[in-house]
Amino acid sequence: MTQSVTVPMAMSGTRLDAALAILFPDHSRNRLKAWLDDGHILVDGAVWAGKQRLEGNETITATLPEATQETDAQPEDIPLEIIFEDEHLIIINKPPGLVVHPGAGNREGTLLNALLHHAPELANVARAGIVHRLDKDTSGVMMVARTPQAQTHLVRQLQTHAASREYVALVHGAVRKSGTVEGAIGRHGRDRTKMAMVVVGGKPAVTHYKLRESFGGAAMLGKHYSLLECKLETGRTHQIRVHLASIKHPLVGDATYGKRGDSMFHRQALHAWRLTLAHPATGETVRFIAPMAKDMKHLLKELRAQRDNRTLDDGFDDDEDFDDDGVEVIYVRD
Repeated sequence: MTQSVTVPMAMSGTRLDAALAILFPDHSRNRLKAWLDDGHILVDGAVWAGKQRLEGNETITATLPEATQETDAQPEDIPLEIIFEDEHLIIINKPPGLVVHPGAGNREGTLLNALLHHAPELANVARAGIVHRLDKDTSGVMMVARTPQAQTHLVRQLQTHAASREYVALVHGAVRKSGTVEGAIGRHGRDRTKMAMVVVGGKPAVTHYKLRESFGGAAMLGKHYSLLECKLETGRTHQIRVHLASIKHPLVGDATYGKRGDSMFHRQALHAWRLTLAHPATGETVRFIAPMAKDMKHLLKELRAQRDNRTLDDGFDDDEDFDDDGVEVIYVRD
């Protein structure tokens, strides 16, 4: 496929590599650089270096190579809960216990393997279209790009914070009010398998949290728990887990950052609840809601029963906002 554009005079003095990112917005900077280095992009019929500056009115011709296989991972017939899909993206509700990417000790049985079975064309998209990840034991909504162009758009939305990700977290202790945790996150100084808030060498991270529901009182023998909504400005590894532990409200069931001896839940009680983004093809704002995993829903039901001095058989309703009987896909029009 060949595409040609004329450089507007307003771009006079702009470096070629910077101009390409503007003139060919469907492709990532890395992909454009590779094509430029390989001679697939010409300026007035000649090969230019990315650092050369344009004068305006040049003709840029890009002869884009055919899609090539990006992964040697094998497709596996692993069930997926699809919330929404079209020719541009797939929205899934990842179950707890499913690893996202193959890695040491997890070469098979991952979300990537399942995606390759569900949509074989994803073999031609980097990382099988996965643009962000959830921890193995975190459940919830994830977006997957079906084309390199969609992947570029979704990655840019994450980088500019245009895509909004909201989580539900059950934590130890009584959280009195909403707040924000801001602190750089990097590798732990002694345990390289862990992350930590660091002063030097970390990446900026911001987590906003809001109290949703409290559990405690005489019926719970003085123990307190809080259900929070968390909204990310950034997407660092283990961000919510590290940030909430730093304010003395670790996630229930978090064996890495939580309370020692916490056996209340078999995994960290964290669910990626809601995702809002601009559709990569139409630009329309779309919002997707992932029903909470059954194990976490049952845990909350048990806590409500204890708090209200009732039994699980009393038939009281679950919180409707997290109920899987609600609308799962919401289109938001400005």
